[in-house]
Amino acid sequence: MTGFVPDDDAARGNTVHPRDSTADAPTSVSRYNDTIRAFVATWGSVWVEGEITSWNVRGGNVFGRLKDLAADATVSFRLWGSTRARQGADVAVGDHVIACVKADYFVKSGDFSVIVSSMRPVGLGDQLERLERLRTQLRGEGLFDAARKRPLPFLPNLIGLITGERSDAERDVLRNAELRWPNVRFRTVHAAVQGDRCVPETLAALATLDADPDVDVIVIARGGGDPQHLLGFSDERLVRAVSAVDTPVVSAIGHENDHPLLDDVADLRASTPTDAAKRIVPDVAEQRALVSQLRSRLTTRLTLRLSHDIAQLEQLRSRPVLRHPGQDLERRSHEVELLAARGRDTIDRRIAEAGLRTRELRASLRALSPASTLARGYAIAHLSTGVIVRDAAQAPSGAPLTVTVGRGSISATSLGEIPESPDALPADI
Repeated sequence: MTGFVPDDDAARGNTVHPRDSTADAPTSVSRYNDTIRAFVATWGSVWVEGEITSWNVRGGNVFGRLKDLAADATVSFRLWGSTRARQGADVAVGDHVIACVKADYFVKSGDFSVIVSSMRPVGLGDQLERLERLRTQLRGEGLFDAARKRPLPFLPNLIGLITGERSDAERDVLRNAELRWPNVRFRTVHAAVQGDRCVPETLAALATLDADPDVDVIVIARGGGDPQHLLGFSDERLVRAVSAVDTPVVSAIGHENDHPLLDDVADLRASTPTDAAKRIVPDVAEQRALVSQLRSRLTTRLTLRLSHDIAQLEQLRSRPVLRHPGQDLERRSHEVELLAARGRDTIDRRIAEAGLRTRELRASLRALSPASTLARGYAIAHLSTGVIVRDAAQAPSGAPLTVTVGRGSISATSLGEIPESPDALPADI
C-alpha cells in the first residue's frame, strides 16, 4: 500500500510557496489551487474500508460517499464508468466495501475527492461472525429471553409503522391489514431502511411512536434485499432501544431466511411484512365466522336447555297433586276436620274425667278435714299456749281454755278432770 508521502519535486512550475505571497502581493486563487493539486498529486493510492452512504449515477459515472464504520468521518469519491464496468461486482448504498482510492483536488471548484480505481464488498462471513458474537453477548444479558416478550393486543387501537417511504413493505402491511380488518388505523413514520441514516432515523421513529399513548403496537418493516442492506437492523443501538421501549414491537425485516438481531429482541418476529399484517390484526371474516359459530352453539345449548326445562315442567304438571290441586285440599280439609273433632272429643273426655276426679278428691278432703268433724258437733280445746288438749291432765282445774266448735270459738275455764261416762259419747262416733 502506498502512503501519503509528498514529492518535493512536484511543487515546481506554476505553484506558489507561502513565502511567495504577501498582503501587498497576493497570489491568485487558481495558482493557489494549482499548488494544492500539485501537492495532492504526489500522494499515492491507498486501500480504505467503509460503508457506502451515497451512490449517485450520472452519465455512467458514480458520485458517492464513504463513511468510516468506527468514527463519524466521510469522504467523497468518484468511480468512473469504465472502472465500474471493469470491476464487475455490483454494490449499493449500505454496503460495507474496501476501495483503492487516490486523492484528487479539482482546481475549478476547489473540491477535494478521491478517485476509486477498484472497489469490492467486504466478505459477508466476517460481518456475520461479528453479528454472531454480538448475538451471543446480548443473549447472555437476557435481552432475548422469552419471559421478556409481551403479548400483542387482540385488536390494536392504533398501529405504529416504521418503514421506508413509498416502499413495497409499507404497501404490503397497509393493504393486508386493511383486507383483514377494514377499520384498522396506522400512524406511519418513514425512516431510511439502509445506509448510514437507517439506525438514527429508525431510533427517532421508535421513540416518537413509543411516546404516543394511542399506539398499541409498533411494526418495523422492510422488504427483502441483500444481507448487507439489512445490517442496520442488527445494530446494537437499535436492539437495545427496542428492548427498552414500553410498547410491544413486531419485527418484519426481509424474508423468511433473513434473521437480523432485531428479530430476536422483538416481542414478535414476522417472516415478512405481509406476515406482520396478518399477525397484528384479526381477520374480520374469521371473527364473523367465529361469532356465527358461537351464536349457533349458544342457540343450540339454549334450545336444549329450554326443551329440558319444558319437559320437566310438563312432568311436574302431569302429577295429580298439580293437575287437581283442589282434590288434595279437600282431602286434607276432611282430615283436619276429623282431627279437630277427635281433639274436641278427647279434650271433653279429659275435662269430664278431671271433673269427676276433682269431686272425688274434694269429698275425700272434706271427709278428712277437721271442719267436718267440728260440724258434727265436736270441739277442740286449746290451752292459752295454743297447745291442743288431748289429755284431761293437761287442763287442771282453773286452767283457761279456748274451745273451737263448728262455727267460732268459746272461752272457758277448766273445772278439772271428771269421770268418763260411756253414755255421754255422741251417737255418731
